[in-house]
Amino acid sequence: MKTRRRFVGWSVSSAVAVGLLAVYPTNRLTAQDTSAIDRGVRIGIIYRPGVRPGFVLLPRRGSGLDSVRAIIARDLDYSDRFEVITLPGGDSIRLATRPTTPRTGAVAPARGAGGAQGAAGAASGALNYPLYQALGADFALDVAPGGDTTVVTLHDVAAGGVRRTIQARLPPPGEAAFRQAVHRVADQVVQAALGTPGIAATRILFVKDGKVYQIDQDGAELKLVSASNRQAMSPTWAADGRRFAYMEFQAGRGQLFLQDMATGTRTAVATTGTALDFTPAFSPDGQTLAFSRATEEGTDVYTINIKDNCCLRRLTVGRFSDNLSPTFSPDGQRVAFVSTRPGLPQLYVMAADGTNQELFAPFDYGVTGSSNAPEWSPDGQAVAFHRDVAGTLQVFVLDARTRAVRQLTSVGRNEDPTWAPDSRHLAFVSDRSGYRQLWIIDLDTGRIRPLLQQSGARLPAWSPRLPEATSSTP
Repeated sequence: MKTRRRFVGWSVSSAVAVGLLAVYPTNRLTAQDTSAIDRGVRIGIIYRPGVRPGFVLLPRRGSGLDSVRAIIARDLDYSDRFEVITLPGGDSIRLATRPTTPRTGAVAPARGAGGAQGAAGAASGALNYPLYQALGADFALDVAPGGDTTVVTLHDVAAGGVRRTIQARLPPPGEAAFRQAVHRVADQVVQAALGTPGIAATRILFVKDGKVYQIDQDGAELKLVSASNRQAMSPTWAADGRRFAYMEFQAGRGQLFLQDMATGTRTAVATTGTALDFTPAFSPDGQTLAFSRATEEGTDVYTINIKDNCCLRRLTVGRFSDNLSPTFSPDGQRVAFVSTRPGLPQLYVMAADGTNQELFAPFDYGVTGSSNAPEWSPDGQAVAFHRDVAGTLQVFVLDARTRAVRQLTSVGRNEDPTWAPDSRHLAFVSDRSGYRQLWIIDLDTGRIRPLLQQSGARLPAWSPRLPEATSSTP
C-alpha cells in the first residue's frame, strides 16, 4: 500500500529527464516534454509575447547594496511574473540620461524609515523613460541607500512616473533576518507592480536522512529544524507560518508534534503516539489537526482540537479499506483524502465533519493507477497529487470544481507536489537529474528550476507567506 507524500518509507527513485504535458487551468500557458533542462530555463513553452511585463533593475555603482540588489533581482525572476531585461555593461545605459519630472508615487514607509526621501527623489527624478520603454521595460527598479534605510523605487515606465517608493531598514548582511527582510521587499515590489503578493518570503520544509530541514524558496539558507534523535517525517505548515507539525517514528509507532518556528519549542499532540499516527494537516484556522491513524483494524482519518488539546474524532471507518492523507480546503469546509475502497488508492473528498464521502478524482478501473499525496491549493481551485502511470509516478492537478484531471509531468518519476501560496507554483520531488531532488515548476509558463541540488530530499511542504521572526533553533 502506498500513501500520501508525508509518510515514512514510501518513496520512489529512478533517473531520466523531465517534461510537462499540460498545465492547469485551461486558460493558462502550456508546456511540452523535453530532455534539455538547465537551471531556470523555460522549456517547450507555447508563449504569447507581451503576456508578462518587462522588468529592469537599474544600474547603480558603489551603493554598497549589491547583495540586496542580487536577492531582489533573483526573487523577481523566480516569481515568473516578469520578463527580466538584462542591461549591457559599462556606461552605455545610465540611470539619469535626461531630466524628467516623474509623477508622484505612493510612499510606503517601513520601520525607522525617516530621512530617505531625498535619496528616493534623487533616484527617481531623472530617469529616461523613453529609453527604457524602447528596451521593452514596463517597470524599472532602483535600489539605493538613504541614510539608515534602503530606498527601493519602482518606476512605471509606460506612465513615466514612480509607481511606489519602499523604505526599509534592513538587518546587516549575515544576520539571520537579513535575507527574509529583503525577500519581503521583493514581495512588496511585486504587489506594487501587479497588485498580487509575491512568494519570495516563503520557505519549504522537507525530509532528508530522517530529519526535517528548511530552505528558502530561492534555494538559499538550508537549515536543520528538527532536533529529535528519532526519525522525523510528515512536515506540514500551519496557515500562519509560525508553526509546523510533523511525525516522529519509533518502534512502529508515530507520534505527532507541533513546533514553534521562532523558538524551536515543540509540543506533543495529545492522544497520539500509541498507534501509527502520520500525515498531519492543519485546518485553515489552526485549531484542528487532521491526521491518519493506522492500527490492526486499518487506517482512518481523525481530527483533534489542538487549541484545547482535546476532542479526538474519527472521520472515516475503513471496513476493509484504508483512508489516509487528509488535506483541508482553504475554507475549512472539506477534506480531500486517499481511500483504498475502490481497490487501489484514489482521491476522495468529504465534509470536514466526515459526512458526504465521495470519489473526488475520476479514474478508469483497470487503467488508472493508484493516486496519492493530495494537497489542496491555497486558492481552493485545485488539488495537486501524484498518480501511478505505467509503473512510474507523475504529478497531476485536479480541478476542484469540474473534477477534470490534468497531468503535469510525463518523463521520469515525479511525486509529492506542494503548493506555493500563489497557487501557481509547485515544488515536488523528481529524479530527472539522476537522483531524487527538489524542483519548482510555474504552472503559468512551464518554467522549471531545481530548488535543492542534493540527493535524498523527500516530502516537501511549502510555507504560506511568512511573518517576521520565523527562524527556528533546533
